[in-house]
Amino acid sequence: MTERIKIFDTTLRDGEQSPGFSMTAVEKLAMARQLQKLGVDIIEAGFPASSPGDFASVQQIAREVRGPIICGLARATRSDIEAAYNALKEAARPRIHTFIATSPIHMEKKLNLKPDEVLRRAVESVAYAKSLGVEVQFALEDCTRSDPAFVVAVCRAVIAAGATTINIPDTVGYAAPKEMFDLIRHIRSQIEPAENVTISCHCHNDLGLAVANSLAAIQAGAGQVEGTINGIGERAGNAAIEEIVMVLQTRYDHYLTAMGLRTEELYPTSKLLQVITGIHIQPNKAIVGTNAFAHEAGIHQDGMLKDRSTYEIMRPQDIGVPESVLVLGKHSGRRALKDRLVHLGLQGTDADVDKLFTRFKELADQKKYVTDDDLVMLLQEGSGTANGSLVKLNTCEIVTCTGAIPKATVRLCVGQDICKEEVASAEDPLEALYRAIDHSVGFSGRVLDYQVKSLAGGSNQTKEVTIQVSWRDQVSVGCGASQDLFEASALAYINALNRLAARLETFQQAAVGLDWFQRIFRD
Repeated sequence: MTERIKIFDTTLRDGEQSPGFSMTAVEKLAMARQLQKLGVDIIEAGFPASSPGDFASVQQIAREVRGPIICGLARATRSDIEAAYNALKEAARPRIHTFIATSPIHMEKKLNLKPDEVLRRAVESVAYAKSLGVEVQFALEDCTRSDPAFVVAVCRAVIAAGATTINIPDTVGYAAPKEMFDLIRHIRSQIEPAENVTISCHCHNDLGLAVANSLAAIQAGAGQVEGTINGIGERAGNAAIEEIVMVLQTRYDHYLTAMGLRTEELYPTSKLLQVITGIHIQPNKAIVGTNAFAHEAGIHQDGMLKDRSTYEIMRPQDIGVPESVLVLGKHSGRRALKDRLVHLGLQGTDADVDKLFTRFKELADQKKYVTDDDLVMLLQEGSGTANGSLVKLNTCEIVTCTGAIPKATVRLCVGQDICKEEVASAEDPLEALYRAIDHSVGFSGRVLDYQVKSLAGGSNQTKEVTIQVSWRDQVSVGCGASQDLFEASALAYINALNRLAARLETFQQAAVGLDWFQRIFRD
């Protein structure tokens, strides 16, 4: 069993090769410095022979980043190896990572070489790189689809030529964990007693097994694991370093493997990569996703408030997240609401919390999350929501045609049965929508601010609209969320008017209809 696993980061090489993840030299240097701060053992800074820009970037990182080994990729050709050496030679600890494919399909279809020719090239490339006075890592591309006997022959030959790290890539993400375990175990048994030779694994995620395969390789005796931050990389990506690292730390009892990383830098490193590339990870991404330490369900929140370990197997601080978040939404319970009120310094009796809880649930049905500002506003509204006097949107429809003035039709309700439909037109569809609502409730204020943001990716994005309205000397803010922008806008506008009405009226008697709102705004 490996006592200390080396972390080989290829975010700047394999990760950057992924469409949309290209980085400038300045950005790559910033990322390399953060990886140094994280404490990775090896940084694969790029593929120097691929372009003048990549050569210059690797050269700059080699000059300026100290601590980790700085590695450059090279095909098994003299020119690639020379380019890598020239880019890396100013590094304190340079490593050339050379490779050639060993699977039958790659040798025949891509390289047009026989196995003996591949073996010869592998040995020659390693020997030449070693003669330059640097560490040499050799990779057998598409190794998991290669003949195991040929794999062993190549490994023995390149070790004899001077390679001190043997990389076993699952290049197309084809292997299953048991297969990866067996392959690493077989290779180790066949090359022993070779000293000072590290077996590495490099897994892709085409079948979603990159992390599982990497962990299987570690269990089989691999001493180095390769991956990228956030799992970026070719096609479906590489093994996510943050996931591997936290598995090894959280389940040390199972893997008995240590690392040298400062795990509290995982989240900052993930965020930096997102800022640099402009590509954000999904909220439910393991370890570093925004929901990784967020809890909305009432049962989960209740457990968290009693003992964090009920629903969290690691501390958020361990990866650099300040604290867990109890998200207030439609699934949240009274205990989480009360805890949030205490956190905000808003004390109240159990009866007060019960009344607020009803209003909170209604608002949570309208928008995705209930914020601290929402809670303050709900408290300011008094008991109006509880008596059913809120105006609610039943339907809204916007009609726009070329050459015609947009028209909005809204149907608003109070309670279960009292509904009213209004139609209005204006040059702008949103203005028409607001006019129709105004006609229903007798409102004659104005919009001070309107903002919209997307809450989810894909073609069916949820839009959250925040709107600020004024009436006389009063200002009210409302929020609404929907996949339809106009519906979200209507919900936000109505939410703002409800809040405004709640502050203007004592609610000592229940509402009897929309004319009740008209009386408020008229008086």
